[in-house]
Amino acid sequence: MEHIYLGNSGLRVPKYILGTIPFSGTNGFEPAGNLDGDDARRMVDIALESGMNMFDTANLYSKGDAERVLGEAIKGRRDEVLLTSKTGFPLGEDPNARGTSRNNILNSIDNSLERLGTDHVDVYFAHLWDGQTPAEETIETMNGLIKAGKIRHWGVSNYSGWALARTYSLAEQNGFIPPITQQIYYTPEAREAEYELLPAGTELGIGNMIWSPLGEGLLNGKIGRNKQAPEDTRQGGGWPEPWVYNQERLYEVIDALEEIAKNHDASVPQIAYSWVRDRPNVGPIVIAARNEAQLKEDIASFDIKLTEDDHDRIEKVARPAPFYPHWHRALNYADMASPSEQTYLKGYKETMGLDE
Repeated sequence: MEHIYLGNSGLRVPKYILGTIPFSGTNGFEPAGNLDGDDARRMVDIALESGMNMFDTANLYSKGDAERVLGEAIKGRRDEVLLTSKTGFPLGEDPNARGTSRNNILNSIDNSLERLGTDHVDVYFAHLWDGQTPAEETIETMNGLIKAGKIRHWGVSNYSGWALARTYSLAEQNGFIPPITQQIYYTPEAREAEYELLPAGTELGIGNMIWSPLGEGLLNGKIGRNKQAPEDTRQGGGWPEPWVYNQERLYEVIDALEEIAKNHDASVPQIAYSWVRDRPNVGPIVIAARNEAQLKEDIASFDIKLTEDDHDRIEKVARPAPFYPHWHRALNYADMASPSEQTYLKGYKETMGLDE
């Protein structure tokens, strides 16, 4: 397993990170999985054997139960693993138990550390942009946790481009440690992150960590034009996410993935993981599995080498439209783009019939 630096930091992380949303499966997360006890420990064993030594969780997942299961699964080997967790989503009726206020962050980290059975996490995320709390309060609180030794680094998740830039700028201008990573949604079908977030992360030195490259189960190989999601999956079990704005476009992506999977004697998820892994500006990706066989299959995708034609075939079917200012830049001054943007502007030019 390849290890890379996470953003502009000295922390080296595996290119694949194991997500723990299938751990526990309680408190509304039943459709995501139900790994517990020996099964969860076995998943950690397999991950570590492959060199995948980072585990991603959140206090949202099963409302803390996923953290508890992960803590039990890594017991006795904390020094072998890297841990992330997150806070921000409301978990109850307490008006202060939500968002990225100092109150919620301080309470959340202590509760997460207790459930995980550790004295620190390696990366702690603001799980959402809280537009009601001053960004300065969030930044200062995260830096206080670093000084206290409860977290080693911090990151953000599900931010817009301007919110990411504002957070980074405020931290840097005031002598605070900025976030080293952002966790964002990006799949072969959901490409909105290419407009702002992926280039912004690269330009700011913030690592782009990808969550749910399979589209929360949309690209698991069990869904297609004539295939309905099985009931024992997230999409078949009433999971509300993600929003798909064009169902036909989704099917075209699945068609392309199925075609390339057949050529490589691979599965649709393996091709989706491989494609996202190789995209410009992409750092580590968070993978997840419901059982041992799935996890081994997912990890094996790391060794799949897609051809340039494979990449292009998938890229073209779901290329984002060149909305302003992208069409304007592609039309008039694409040559002035920063390196992090060039691939996307090239695609816009092709869409507009301006390819050189």
